[in-house]
Amino acid sequence: MSKIEAVAIADIHVPERLREVDMDHVYAIQTSIVERGLLNPITVRRTPNAKGGKFTLVAGAHRLKAISENEETEIDAIIVEADKLTAVLMEIEENLFRNDLSALDRAIFVQTYREVWEQKHGKIKRGGDQSANFALCPVDVLQEEAERGFAVHCAERLGCSKRTIYMAQEISSKLPRDIRRRLHGTPAADNQSALLKLAKLPADKLANAAKVFDTVEGDFDKMMEALGDPKPKQSAADQLRSRLIDTWGRVKPKDRIAFVRD
Repeated sequence: MSKIEAVAIADIHVPERLREVDMDHVYAIQTSIVERGLLNPITVRRTPNAKGGKFTLVAGAHRLKAISENEETEIDAIIVEADKLTAVLMEIEENLFRNDLSALDRAIFVQTYREVWEQKHGKIKRGGDQSANFALCPVDVLQEEAERGFAVHCAERLGCSKRTIYMAQEISSKLPRDIRRRLHGTPAADNQSALLKLAKLPADKLANAAKVFDTVEGDFDKMMEALGDPKPKQSAADQLRSRLIDTWGRVKPKDRIAFVRD
């Protein structure tokens, strides 16, 4: 059961987020709020013992920051009953439906979703009786999901294609945390092909990626060259094809069908 209430901003604790707050995004939301008000409430869970407040933020960090910057003292919030792990899953589910995620952010969300899901429901394996792993899925798809594994389950629950899930897991599971942090906010963070290429490098090269990235002053191509993997020149047609594939991977199945029919 959930409900919407006006919550004092001072009563909301903001834990470490999977996605850093982008101030450009905050300023855009500020403008929208001034013109039209807050269209979508944030989501919080009730945590009386939370550090700094009676509630803990689940989703809506950019909206909360925008309201704070507008010097408001309260914000509309959906109050949900959820434990810490469920709150992380909810944060990921909300964010993965957004179109402004970079390929790197999406990869981190997908990998974290799997890790948290397994903490709550046990290791996800192919085949066998996995009904406990998919306890939150509709009953009529439990068996089908259990047979097909996590990638399909995650793709359908989060609105991403199975191919997107596979590639996201490849990127996030292989790239060390330090290089992910370096790449955040750079053009390479939204270049799925480049991220996949980096993820396929041997572990010893990946271990030095962050140090090399700093040495070349954040130039992704120079980093790849220094790691011994020069980037081949890509034709305009290949670049367009790569962007189309990346975009198509984010489109929901029903929208793909509608596009083909049109």
